[in-house]
Amino acid sequence: MRVEFPADNPSASPETVMPDLAPLAAASPKPKRVNVRTPEVMERVQAQVEAHYRSSLVDKIRARGGQLTLGTTTVRLAKQFGFCYGVERAIDLAYAARKVFADRKLYLIGEIIHNPEVNRQLQEMGVEFLPNPAPEALIRQLGPEDIVIVPAFGAETSTMQQIQEQGCSVVDTTCGDVMSVWRRVRDYAKTGFTSIIHGKAGHEETRATSSRALGDGSSGHYLVILTLTDCEVVCDYIRQGGDKTAFLARFQGATSPGFDPDLHLRRVGVANQTTMLKSETEEMQRRIEQAIKDRDGAELGAQNFVFFDTICGATQERQDALFDMLREPMDMLLVVGGYNSSNTSHLVEIGEERLPTFFIQDQERLKSLEEIIHFDLHSKSERSSYAQTLLGKEKAVIGITAGASCPNNLIEETILRVFALRGVSPELLATV
Repeated sequence: MRVEFPADNPSASPETVMPDLAPLAAASPKPKRVNVRTPEVMERVQAQVEAHYRSSLVDKIRARGGQLTLGTTTVRLAKQFGFCYGVERAIDLAYAARKVFADRKLYLIGEIIHNPEVNRQLQEMGVEFLPNPAPEALIRQLGPEDIVIVPAFGAETSTMQQIQEQGCSVVDTTCGDVMSVWRRVRDYAKTGFTSIIHGKAGHEETRATSSRALGDGSSGHYLVILTLTDCEVVCDYIRQGGDKTAFLARFQGATSPGFDPDLHLRRVGVANQTTMLKSETEEMQRRIEQAIKDRDGAELGAQNFVFFDTICGATQERQDALFDMLREPMDMLLVVGGYNSSNTSHLVEIGEERLPTFFIQDQERLKSLEEIIHFDLHSKSERSSYAQTLLGKEKAVIGITAGASCPNNLIEETILRVFALRGVSPELLATV
């Protein structure tokens, strides 16, 4: 059975909501549709979501232009941060499913989003978490009475097929921007283009996108690249060929089955994980297009290369808002969010180029005036650092931003902790 949640566009087709199951529909009985987004259910969901994640303090600071000064300390918020529409929708649907199916087992493939606080709330509501990807043996234990929630990143086509074969009801919270990328890579496969995907090969979204890049008949191909160095390796091979064995070894685990760079880099289309750094994706697109034209000439090269901008709008808004904030002098930047959040990591990368930047999961990482526990993107681990800005008594401007998966309650807690460490009294904070 398939459980559908009407898209906000009332004219959206069922395939828009549940694209994975469309090819199977003709071979199986029409699934029963259950509308959980009734006014009564959603009213209760909104009340619960706001109780968990809303921040009155953040709302007040935003109303003041995004800046609050108390004593010698100024906290400045980016104009755009925190939950995006896709994340809010995914959370709403997961909460709604729990209410509608109160007596049924709910399973979530991986994490609903990359934020420990949100996933913890779902666990406390009785949602059971499956590995992503979920082993086939584990999926075979599910049955028609079970409800499976697909996260905002989507899931691989093989996983979706296995779940449907078990007769489970599916609550699909996949982000619309992710689905847009899927449509692009499917089109690439239909027209004989290999998808070069800018992303992290092991990321849930990229794995889901890669599975769609194989096309309906699994005859398509893909290559996932992460860095500009990866891109240069690909461009060199496009221009002049090279050591196929070395190439495949470098991109092991990041190519489609049977990928042959001598055959499958002739016609390419670029796509991306929606949470990547836009400027980097654009640079990769430019370099690959030029490599194709250098090999084939301008006219033929234009026929052998395609590209569409598939960066998520919310990701770009948060990156642009941080660039805007960095135009004003600040002493340090705190980026709040889950350490496995791709879009949050890119905010950290932007900040690190300009000023001392600390990637923290929550306010508890601000241990004291002398110590911040933060995630180091380079070592891929937490480390302890001394933050002179927090320790000093001089005036300080501290910027705070967050990725699209961070709830406002965590931002509020961080703000309160910063002011407390800087010696601002609770009485003064209460006047805000």
